[in-house]
Amino acid sequence: PSDCIGGFMYEGFRRFEIQTTDSEVKIVGRVGGKGPAVLLLHGNPLTHVHWHLVAPRLAKDFTVVATDLRGYGDSSKPRGREDHSNYSFRRMAQDQVDVMAHLGFQQFCVAGHDRGGRTAFRMALDQPNKVRKLATFDILPTHHVLTHATWQWAVGSFHWFFMAQPYDIPERLIQGNEDFYILKKLTAMGIGKGGFSQETLAEYARVCTPENIHGVCEDYRAAVTVDMAMDTADFEAGRKVSCPTAVFWGEKSHTEKFYDPRKAWPQYASNIARIRPLPCGHYPAEQVPDEVYEELSEFFKG
Repeated sequence: PSDCIGGFMYEGFRRFEIQTTDSEVKIVGRVGGKGPAVLLLHGNPLTHVHWHLVAPRLAKDFTVVATDLRGYGDSSKPRGREDHSNYSFRRMAQDQVDVMAHLGFQQFCVAGHDRGGRTAFRMALDQPNKVRKLATFDILPTHHVLTHATWQWAVGSFHWFFMAQPYDIPERLIQGNEDFYILKKLTAMGIGKGGFSQETLAEYARVCTPENIHGVCEDYRAAVTVDMAMDTADFEAGRKVSCPTAVFWGEKSHTEKFYDPRKAWPQYASNIARIRPLPCGHYPAEQVPDEVYEELSEFFKG
């Protein structure tokens, strides 16, 4: 069923499963089109299917690669290490660099939403020789989010701290309620939800397994430990993303309500080429795909 859905959503793309430099992890995704390489990274609790309304259009001008992050979708979901380092954004970014190298791309543009945006940010910071341009959707760097968090934001984004609780508290509480959790999270909870087709909701529910829930929890545990430590060290050392960067967020999302992206992002990226809200909530690629396609096409072509 998943290949049928994925094939329909990604007509003309081929599915791949690529071994990374981590022997425990293979990354699943799709590649299609021709031209300069563009990597698309999804967020939580999604998969590469999140980009299905954007990727085929970009493929007219670019070679488009859309993947499932480790711990998500059909990619590998290793047991988290004690220090959560195998779910850090640095490790998740390296997975994607491995995939692009396997496909023959030593340099590429990357666009990331939510957790994928954090992965892309870390990739651009760690490996500036790989990332030609960076586009992020509805995120602020983890360091900024956590150091400027208010209790009002925390109530709306409680999953950051729920998922980050020690193993296996959140896993046990979600187990047996995976479908309920996914559907509630995507359609009813928080700000700027909805805009999903029944097909995509079915796909996100399909991959919401106990292994996926553990991977997501490890992602969030890493965020408040190893990722926050890395981000803080980089921030205090004045290290910024140097490649051309485009920053987009939903005008109805928590990012707009609780933070000021225009003031925040220049502290973390030195070459911001575009920075603006989109007329949507937290999921631009599914809520306003036309605007997302136009922005990415123009930015990556420029």
